[in-house]
Amino acid sequence: MVLRSCWKSRHKTSCRGPAPCWILLWFCVTQFVLGGGAQGQTKNVVQKDAEFDITYNDTVTSENQTIYAFNHTVSRNKSEGVRVTVDVSQGFESPILFVVRQKQAVLSFQIPLILRGLYQRKYPYNHVGRTLCQPPTRVASETQYFFVDVSTLSTQGTNYQLRVSRVESFTLHTDKKFSFTASPSQPQYFKYVFPDGVDTVIVKVNSDMTFPCSVMSIQDIQCPVYDLDNNVAFIGMYQTMTKKGAITVQRKDFPSNSFYVVVVVKTEDEACGGPLRFYPLRPDELIDAGNRSKIIDVIVTPAIKSEVYVMGMLFCLGIFLSFYLLTLLMACVENKRMKKSEVFQIPADMSPAETGQTPASPYEYGSFADNGSTLSSEAITDSATSTDNNYGYVGQEPFKRRPILNHLHHLAIRIDRSLDSVGRSRHESLSSVEEDDYDTLDDINSDKNIVRTKKFLYVADLSRKDKRILSKKYQIYFWNIATIAVFYALPVVQLVITYQTVVNVTGNQDICYYNFLCAHPLGALSAFNNILSNLGYVLLGLLFLLIILKRDIVHQRALVRNDINALECGIPKHFGLYYAMGTALMMEGLLSACYHVCPNYTNFQFDTSFMYMIAGLCMLKLYQKRHPDINASAYTAYACLAGVIFFSVLGVVFGKGNNVFWIIFSVIHILATMLLSTQLYYMGRWRLDSGILRRMAHIIYTDSIRQCSGPMYIDRMVLLVMGNIVNWSLAAYGLLERPNDFASYLLAIAICNLLLYFAFYIIMKLRSGERIQCLALVCILFTAVVWGLALYFFFQGLSTWQKTPAESREHNRDCILLSFFDDHDIWHFLSSIAMFGSFLVLMTMDDDLDTVQRDKIFAF
Repeated sequence: MVLRSCWKSRHKTSCRGPAPCWILLWFCVTQFVLGGGAQGQTKNVVQKDAEFDITYNDTVTSENQTIYAFNHTVSRNKSEGVRVTVDVSQGFESPILFVVRQKQAVLSFQIPLILRGLYQRKYPYNHVGRTLCQPPTRVASETQYFFVDVSTLSTQGTNYQLRVSRVESFTLHTDKKFSFTASPSQPQYFKYVFPDGVDTVIVKVNSDMTFPCSVMSIQDIQCPVYDLDNNVAFIGMYQTMTKKGAITVQRKDFPSNSFYVVVVVKTEDEACGGPLRFYPLRPDELIDAGNRSKIIDVIVTPAIKSEVYVMGMLFCLGIFLSFYLLTLLMACVENKRMKKSEVFQIPADMSPAETGQTPASPYEYGSFADNGSTLSSEAITDSATSTDNNYGYVGQEPFKRRPILNHLHHLAIRIDRSLDSVGRSRHESLSSVEEDDYDTLDDINSDKNIVRTKKFLYVADLSRKDKRILSKKYQIYFWNIATIAVFYALPVVQLVITYQTVVNVTGNQDICYYNFLCAHPLGALSAFNNILSNLGYVLLGLLFLLIILKRDIVHQRALVRNDINALECGIPKHFGLYYAMGTALMMEGLLSACYHVCPNYTNFQFDTSFMYMIAGLCMLKLYQKRHPDINASAYTAYACLAGVIFFSVLGVVFGKGNNVFWIIFSVIHILATMLLSTQLYYMGRWRLDSGILRRMAHIIYTDSIRQCSGPMYIDRMVLLVMGNIVNWSLAAYGLLERPNDFASYLLAIAICNLLLYFAFYIIMKLRSGERIQCLALVCILFTAVVWGLALYFFFQGLSTWQKTPAESREHNRDCILLSFFDDHDIWHFLSSIAMFGSFLVLMTMDDDLDTVQRDKIFAF
């Protein structure tokens, strides 16, 4: 009987020593019940006292079973690992089962060790090494026993080699690198204990070998330790790695103030972006995995202290609050200068003749300084009439006839203002004013075609609609984007909170694409520094809104005073698009912060949606400056931007390697470019209907066949030809290359078009004889330099969700600023400043025209 043979084998040990006999008795009873006692088979069980660091060469069959008894001393103040290594070199018909029984844990594995890959591929391993779990002890020192049972169901004898050894370097030390070798069947793990005064550490794992793919895991001190490819994700935090891996560990997450660093080599490399092995010919066919050993270095370094967090936050606030101080200082200086100029100004209802003074210069009474500042009567007269050469200046008395003419001109201005106020009161008496219901050009539709198709257009030709109607039209831009922001941001915030919760609960560090070498946690957030650096977008967007609000108030006061410069000079002032741009900049900061809570390809849309908005609004604002009457409505503009975002989502989800999608998108891109070119060239005076082809054929016949005539609007044609070349080239690049990052590709299209239009605007402005004031020039130069620096840090590429998480971590780098911010954080700082500067350029670039009549400002 099995029980009798088992008990007879006890004469070799006779329960001598501290080994408890009840363990052996329990094992014998178990073997009787489970080992075939019901079948009446005889099985010899042999127990041996074994020692460490000795290789045991034995043979096992179904008729015999061997038990190796080990004992070792465990100290509370010293952690010592124990490793079991088994090697079976020859073939066998049935696997050998090894069971390691400890005081508080049981470890079992078979030889060959079968590990599964994708599609149920099976990889056998005949050489296995496992580290035993070390349960903590409460006494200063005690002797613990463990047993290694070897058994098989094979009737043929199978040779094996068993070796149990101590792991001397089982405990990792702070800032000390340790090297080891691991494989799928020989995982490794080590213990780390938090030293006093250290609450957070970064565990860094490096290797010179890209493949085989491996997994790093952080687990609590408990048994069992999950150290195989098929169970390493069961507990703790883990991430795949090729050459680099890093996990930030906090003391508060581990009550024992210690944890295990587990490194497992995977059976396949597909999870790390490697090639996928061939399919087995038969479902149960075993595949030789080959040599998958990997040399790995591990080092544990202390993370930053709380003082560094405080310094990082103060630095971030200090940078952007300094812009508030600079803006306040400039406002004070400007206000002081305006008050000083008011002392020398003549009231608007008095002529120089009434003052009894003869001006020494036509510019004695000052010039226009701000959008809302009041000009002297003399300056108004000069800018409005420009008739100095007709007054007959002779010799040393150039102003002899000026007082009488000025008096007559002021009388004409007062009469014109009275008529204007009567007309204004008539408009204000309307119960409701809408652009669609009340268009000052609807009654003279033929005049539209005449005015807007002139060869040389001026701003006065395209700013004929009622100012209140246009102001209301452009205010809709702000209210619409505010509504969009609320409905867009709320589900985004909810989603990223869920993402962060999933990461914290599951421990899967592959969900989010952080720069793990510079990811500083705070509370539930894994990378607080990447979120904090987005504060600049919000603060500078708010500052821009305040600047626009100030300009808006000053302009409204000028209108109340019937300031002729505010009414008839300069680029028409409409602030609705400016408010929308400032709001979009703030939302870009909020949504970029949400994206960096857990950056990955599924939520990259959060980081780019309002970038599309900003690029579109800037182009609309540039066009609106000199075409206020025919600029797109808010509803049309946001509908087009919604289409862009829609294609962005489709491209991210379906665009990777999908030829059909790229063909459809390229065709739509080219058609949209052609339609927009036609709209801009004809100033909206064309119709897309069933007769469009007939009209196109007629134009081609009359202008190209009957007579060879060039385009009527040369400047517009040059811009549109360049724009079509750029967009057709981008469409061809996308169709041929099919970039993986479709969202960035779409953003590149928007930015290229914006830069092209901005360059055209600047060139045409200078070509028209206009000048760029000092403040605008400083803003342009400053913004260009900052954009250059920002793009340098942007292209450093610390992570990329276009690759696998393991491949992305190869680009991770340490912090470079205050030990808190990385390259991407600096991109956030600089790009927010550059966007703010770009907005200031749009706001100030036409301030030189504030005293020029609109019928003398070219519309291009």
